[in-house]
Amino acid sequence: MTWVSIRLHRLIESAVGGVWGDEPGTGDMDVKCVRAADFDYAHLTVHPRNLPTRSVSKKDLSTRRLRKGDLVLEKSGGGELQPVGRVVHWDLNETAVTSNFAARIRPASGTSGRFLAYLMASLYGTGTTKKSVKQTTGIQNLDLANYLDERVAVPKEVEQRAIADFLDAETARIDALIAKKRRMIELLLSRRTVTTIYSVSGKLNSTDMMAPSSLPWLEELSAAWDEVLLRLVARLGSGHTPSRNHPEWWLDCAIPWITTGEVQALRSDRVEYIEQTREMISEIGLANSAAELHSEDTVVLCRTASAGYSGIMSSAMATSQDFATWTCGPLLRPRFLLLCLRAMREDLLGRLAMGSTHKTIYMPDIRSIRIPLPSMEEQDRVVEAAWGELARIDKAMTFLERQIVLLRERRQALITAAVTGEIGVPGVRK
Repeated sequence: MTWVSIRLHRLIESAVGGVWGDEPGTGDMDVKCVRAADFDYAHLTVHPRNLPTRSVSKKDLSTRRLRKGDLVLEKSGGGELQPVGRVVHWDLNETAVTSNFAARIRPASGTSGRFLAYLMASLYGTGTTKKSVKQTTGIQNLDLANYLDERVAVPKEVEQRAIADFLDAETARIDALIAKKRRMIELLLSRRTVTTIYSVSGKLNSTDMMAPSSLPWLEELSAAWDEVLLRLVARLGSGHTPSRNHPEWWLDCAIPWITTGEVQALRSDRVEYIEQTREMISEIGLANSAAELHSEDTVVLCRTASAGYSGIMSSAMATSQDFATWTCGPLLRPRFLLLCLRAMREDLLGRLAMGSTHKTIYMPDIRSIRIPLPSMEEQDRVVEAAWGELARIDKAMTFLERQIVLLRERRQALITAAVTGEIGVPGVRK
């Protein structure tokens, strides 16, 4: 066997921490600075676009400058989900340094940088890297000395290059398959949007003649349907947050309370009903605030930071002030209203939402919302047909998403198997 067991640091000429530098134009030289946000984890490279420019001293540049063939290691990060220990390959010709949350890894003579990147990716994927990660005051830090003391088995450089060439080709094939499946998901998402809009216009389930619509988010509508102000067929409400200055109002909390924390689950539009909430409020908190307990089947629309997302309460719940609510009257089905709100989302955000960073839909505009209104029987038919078609689309997307997960797992397993000699690679002796 030609593979030898050595410490990881034997494959490395130097490991140097980064520098964030100063505002452009204030130091000796302006250079690009590589952050973890610039990592392309799938291809183990750096995204060439949008690298920030920072000013660094001549001394820092002389000792920390990246050279083509170096690796960039993420050695610090906030939160448990931050992928500390991930590494990418630097293959650009730009003058650059790494940020102070990263380190420059220069492969030693006789070591293939591409092989080393795959090897370190394998250590991360198998959980080996995590043993050297320490959590301190909300920050994860990689104990670099301990990490580089990890023992690994490696072949000669010519075989390292053969393994890297093999993995470049095989991972590219897997990446192409993943990209294809992502495009299919995007097409299904577009189909989902069209299905929702068609359903509330009468195109999906009706044989009625179509007529021009006065609704800003619909071009045409079934000629047999009406158009009404939403607040005339559903009671408009909102919510509130009990004062945090009264701790006693936050004891014995048992009332489900919808906040922007629930929006994440609604972003895919696959969820109709809000079953649980992350937070609760108490009876006394409810009584001492402008919040109210809304009945089951109340429809909610987030109108602030994550504006435009909607759902239906599965039971009696309260909401924060970030939401508008509608309790449907005898002429409107909640599930039909939900389809309408999701069909008009682009219009709500484009025409009514205000703000450049955080969009907000203000209550006067909420009160002006108009919707199509077929008969109750027709609403029932629309809902059944629409959600049936949406369920089929969702099933196809779930299948594709599962395939992507399996392909990613295969990609990681392939890398580990190749860099450890578990599978045969052309040009490499076991």
